[in-house]
Amino acid sequence: MAMPAEHPEHHAVEITVNNKPVMIDGPRVTGLQIKEAAIAQGVSIQVSFQLSEELGNRQRRVVGDGDVVTVHKGSRFFAVAGDDNS
Repeated sequence: MAMPAEHPEHHAVEITVNNKPVMIDGPRVTGLQIKEAAIAQGVSIQVSFQLSEELGNRQRRVVGDGDVVTVHKGSRFFAVAGDDNS
């Protein structure tokens, strides 16, 4: 008997962190999981960096380590040192 579709299966999703492709097991992940996956895949950031999600129209939303976000192919994130206000 098939399980109901209310809890979609985890699947690999390609996102972008600091303009570099990162594969992550989505669709629902925490900010910390995004940073850890990016670091493991060679993106030059640290776990202490502040993560934000690009929303379009030059808008960004800060994503805390414990915040859960839904990622999809093409999701874009930026991680900067805590004292960088760019």
